[in-house]
Amino acid sequence: MTGFYGICAALLLASALFYLLPPLRRRHWAGEEDPAQANLAWLRQRRRELAESGDADLEDDLRLRLLEEAPPAPVAVPPGARGFPAWILLPAVALLSALLYHQLGAAPDVVLARQMAALGPDSSPAELRQLIDRIEQRAAQRPDNLHYLALLGRHYMGQEDYARARDTYEGLLQLVPDDAQALAYAAQADYLASGRELRPAARLRAEQAIAADPHQRTALGLLGMAAFEHGDYRGAIVYWERLLAMETPDSAGARMIADVVARARQQLGEDVAVASPPQQPAAGAGITVRVRLPEGAAIGPDDTVFVLARDAGGSSRMPIAVQRLSGRELPVTLRLDDSNSMAGRRISEFARVVVAVQVSPGGQPGEDNASWLAESAPVPPSDSGQPVELELRPRGS
Repeated sequence: MTGFYGICAALLLASALFYLLPPLRRRHWAGEEDPAQANLAWLRQRRRELAESGDADLEDDLRLRLLEEAPPAPVAVPPGARGFPAWILLPAVALLSALLYHQLGAAPDVVLARQMAALGPDSSPAELRQLIDRIEQRAAQRPDNLHYLALLGRHYMGQEDYARARDTYEGLLQLVPDDAQALAYAAQADYLASGRELRPAARLRAEQAIAADPHQRTALGLLGMAAFEHGDYRGAIVYWERLLAMETPDSAGARMIADVVARARQQLGEDVAVASPPQQPAAGAGITVRVRLPEGAAIGPDDTVFVLARDAGGSSRMPIAVQRLSGRELPVTLRLDDSNSMAGRRISEFARVVVAVQVSPGGQPGEDNASWLAESAPVPPSDSGQPVELELRPRGS
């Protein structure tokens, strides 16, 4: 803000020159010879020359010329009257500009951003409530601000005010109707606001979120939980296994999802000794993939690498097999087969598949989160070890 105010002060000083220059210019001209007086002196001398010559017609022409070139008579100013002081415009313009900026500009947004950055674990509930009130007021003034709507939606969800969260995410969807995350959050808020009932509209939004992003965790978890609570344990397993395939093996998230999958299997009467990831099927036919790096490629060792296969003949971009690696393992040769299949679908059952590679610095799947990509032409799964060659390229190239 200090730099902003400095720029404003510089612009204000520059504008002051427009008010100061006219008086300075008038003072400068005051020291010079008046052009009208110079013309009058020239005409007088010319008149003397004509008088000596005795030509009356030329003298009449000279008088006419003097009348044509004479400046208009100045307007008489009554005694004590003063002109409008132009310098008053300078502070008036500055004040009006400041008021308009604070009303219509981004100054309140800058203040809110600083207050949010200053909010920490030691902040009191009153400070948080005051900040939320200001964000609500600003969001009312700027209903098209996605950032404020997302902040308010998360806050209402955290406060278990699911009805307001649903309304907030509905407003967000009006601005970004195809955003997978907004669709998933709106579905989740509606599910909780409806007493944990997945209404048709909420289910549709969750399915749209997965169609837009097959790795949308919130939508997958929501559909899995709704299926489990309605006794559709097989459907819950399908959704949760897709979540499990995106987790780092033996991580806290993987163990938690494996536990709920095991509970669903128990409800189906399947023998599950421990809460662990489901047993993978036999390898079967698959695809061998060789991922190469172009010369000079800068991929972080901790970047997440997703190698996945999709049905080449279907419209869905949902993966049917996935392997998750780290950037330090590249280049790599691996195999996608039934042991990597997810959601109960085996890669060996598909006639042709497309293999894709996504390198995600943030660990989130999806092409929008990737910095490097590669994709193959449709290929049939087989027992052959002949690799499909894929070279990574920067996204957007």
